[in-house]
Amino acid sequence: MAASILEERKSSIILSGAKKGVSCEKESVSGSVSQRACVFCGARVVLNPITDACHIVHGPIGCASYTWDIRGSLTSGGEAYRNSYSTDLRETDIVFGGEKKLKAAIDELMESEQKPPKLIFVYATCIVGVIGDDVEAVCRESQKKWGIRVIPVKAPGFSGTKSQGYKLACDAIMDYISPFARQPASFGINILGDYNLAGEMWIVKGYFEKIGIPVISTITGDASSESLIKAPSASLNVVQCAGSASYLAQRMEAEMGVPWLKASFYGAQDISSSIVRVADALKDAAICEKARAFTAYESERARSVIDKYKPRFEGKKAAIFVGGGFKAISLIRQFKEFGMKIVLVGTQTGKRDEYDVIESIADDGAVVLDDANPAELEQFMAEKGADILVGGVKERPLAYKLGVAFLDHNHERKHPLAGYIGIENFASEVNLSMNSPVWHHLGMHC
Repeated sequence: MAASILEERKSSIILSGAKKGVSCEKESVSGSVSQRACVFCGARVVLNPITDACHIVHGPIGCASYTWDIRGSLTSGGEAYRNSYSTDLRETDIVFGGEKKLKAAIDELMESEQKPPKLIFVYATCIVGVIGDDVEAVCRESQKKWGIRVIPVKAPGFSGTKSQGYKLACDAIMDYISPFARQPASFGINILGDYNLAGEMWIVKGYFEKIGIPVISTITGDASSESLIKAPSASLNVVQCAGSASYLAQRMEAEMGVPWLKASFYGAQDISSSIVRVADALKDAAICEKARAFTAYESERARSVIDKYKPRFEGKKAAIFVGGGFKAISLIRQFKEFGMKIVLVGTQTGKRDEYDVIESIADDGAVVLDDANPAELEQFMAEKGADILVGGVKERPLAYKLGVAFLDHNHERKHPLAGYIGIENFASEVNLSMNSPVWHHLGMHC
């Protein structure tokens, strides 16, 4: 491993095939300028797509900049989630406390809305964690006053990692749906951890409905306060983003008896496997038969796309740096379907078992790293000769600076990469970026 890597980071960077095990699930190394976001960010990512909820950020106005427009989550109903509210704490509030301001903000929201919300989330940010406002007491009082659910999300950014924010958001959802735990059972599934980026939830939902599996609730892409309360009645939870929603699935299984399984709807292999496994888990012979017929037909169509692009991709080298380990695993398989080599794989919030899978399926000698910083990503992309980097908005400049092609797999994108239609979009974008003549003209890449 390169000598320029910080000593504290070396255990989090390994080579695939070394059978060493990457160090993960720990706080970022101070001073390394990690790519991770904060606890508040993690909570907001999960809860914000609830379309008819209102979200009040209790803190300085700067925190409220992290709002709906940084995500491509689409809605078929309510638009309340497109607004962001803040208590805009100033110096005097920090000295004397911000509880009165929070109460006033909730009152103003309820009085000014033409159609008052049925659900409000209140996020306690860093400064609130320092000054000690009793956000829970304010929420209880406001809930009683207005007769709606007002749920506190104590998410000061310094209290942990983005994964902790996911967990707090899942706790908030459980707080909301737990009173409805004893409703009659329904045949159908919940889809957890999909945020309807570029309408991907609608695509996946359509597949299940086509083979006869109703989708009862989506958590939280295109979700509503009414649809969420039906979630405890489902036969099965299908977890798409394991990092953000596995904890919720675990709690629902333990407290409500709803079993769960992980699924991925990226790449032909994972999409087909996931649909069939969901059908098998529901133990309905007719649905299982439909699932196999549907996936066989769609897989054949996907094969024509793969065969079309494979000659242009074969032997090229891909680097991957995404949020969760489960997405990274799907991307490895997807690139391998096109005959590409994996030279770097990293995640912000990957778990130990996910890294074990990553090591087992990545090409030998690939760099596997947890919670990378920009300097590390640049260094290893250059060393390994990556032809394309898959990441988010923060990684795009790193790739372009090195003359490396880039694929945006983050939440700002406007086109779906999930489902069978996503295979065509994925292949087209990789081709346009990686095989663009611009790299030859710049004299950087070939």
